Amino acid sequence: MLPKIMDTTESVMNTDQFDKRRFAKLYQQSQGLQNLNQEKVFPTYEALLGDIWAGLYKTLPQLKPIEDVSKTYQTNHAFMERILRDEKFESYRAYTKLDDLASAIGTVQFGKQTRDWLEKQREQDEALDKHMQEVNALQRQIEKQERDDGSDRVNQQLQTDVQQKTEDLHDYVANALKQDHHGFDKAMQQAMEDTQNTKESVKALVGGTKPGSGEAELRNMPLRDQLALADRIQKDKSIQKITEWAGRFKQIARKKQKSNYKNSTSRNGVTLGNNPEQLLPSELALYRHEGTKAEFLRRFAKRKIRQHDTKGKKALGKGPIVLCLDQSGSMKNLDNQAKGFALALMSIAKKQKRDFAFIPFSSHAERYIYKKGNMSSQDMVRLCQHFLGGGTNFEGALQEAEEAMQESILKDADIIFVTDGEDNLSDSFRQKFQEHKKKKRFNVISLLVGSKSDTVKLFSDKVVEIQDFTDEGSFSAFEL
Repeated sequence: MLPKIMDTTESVMNTDQFDKRRFAKLYQQSQGLQNLNQEKVFPTYEALLGDIWAGLYKTLPQLKPIEDVSKTYQTNHAFMERILRDEKFESYRAYTKLDDLASAIGTVQFGKQTRDWLEKQREQDEALDKHMQEVNALQRQIEKQERDDGSDRVNQQLQTDVQQKTEDLHDYVANALKQDHHGFDKAMQQAMEDTQNTKESVKALVGGTKPGSGEAELRNMPLRDQLALADRIQKDKSIQKITEWAGRFKQIARKKQKSNYKNSTSRNGVTLGNNPEQLLPSELALYRHEGTKAEFLRRFAKRKIRQHDTKGKKALGKGPIVLCLDQSGSMKNLDNQAKGFALALMSIAKKQKRDFAFIPFSSHAERYIYKKGNMSSQDMVRLCQHFLGGGTNFEGALQEAEEAMQESILKDADIIFVTDGEDNLSDSFRQKFQEHKKKKRFNVISLLVGSKSDTVKLFSDKVVEIQDFTDEGSFSAFEL
């Protein structure tokens, strides 16, 4: 069923049935729009959301002449006239036009700012406040009657009274917009900034290390999931900070991976093999000569052709990644950085289709496995919002890592162990862990934040001491 917002209400914009159906679908998938509508501050506020969306989304939005708009909806006309008349609005639309996600985010943000601006005007204008109270009181009576009667039939006098009060509201709003046009313009500018920041955060969250991958990943994600991510980001500002860190670390990861690739393909001496891209020019000359071609092919089949060696120690994308991330209470101040760092590692795993295990730990450990680095929008939000707190238990984290690597998809994984604390390991556990390392042939790279730990050195192949995740040493994790 279409929401009432586009079914029975009137639009002050040049919308048609196609526009109404499109917005109705968007509305049904956006919890943010639905929540905002539940807080409507005057009876035609729900229709105003549809008008704001049309102004942001449509290629050529146009406002109907006021004489063609019923008096009940002239308050909406006053708002939309002011929004469309803003000299910066056309530049805003360049960001939202024909973009489902940006226009939906923008509708929420412009709707919030319009509501907040109106509430501020009520605080400053007793007459407007009194009138709004009367309108809302009548509207609540109508809604109560509808609930009690179980139908849309309400007292005719109530309908007439609320319609008259709503018509009168136009004069109050139009006057307030005229008196405080700078304040309203500022509110709309804030709405656009919040719209851009929210969408950029969504792109940073789902994008990989490749430039522009955010837009590509969004196209592969269902709109409902995009909107759910946007709603969570708008509610939780800390997620925006995490995505900012993720964006920075992804750029660094991209450079490290690119450098790693160059190193893996650079020439460093001569070896034997049959890689056509690395053959020595003298061997290619033998292939081109009819008298030596047969001998060349014989040695080629036996992988005994002289070719350039490479100094790359490991092939890119060689195996899974296991991240053990300390989430004890002392790591709280670095939580946003740490989660951005984790998301950057995840983007490497996703790009290279490597399995990824995320093991947050404190006094206990949890384990999340993402095959080929694929993480749903719900997984991303959970990672951003979840923090364990408590003490530090290395054994619990390492046990989870060991158990994860017993699964076939995490064979030949490397462990990145991040902590700022100290803990004791029993001799028996340490011995078993070292035996497991030798048998499974995996490495442990530990990032030690701001302190020294003799224990970490007992189970690590490499320990890098850092002050925070912006230290150059932490970026070695991106070279795996």
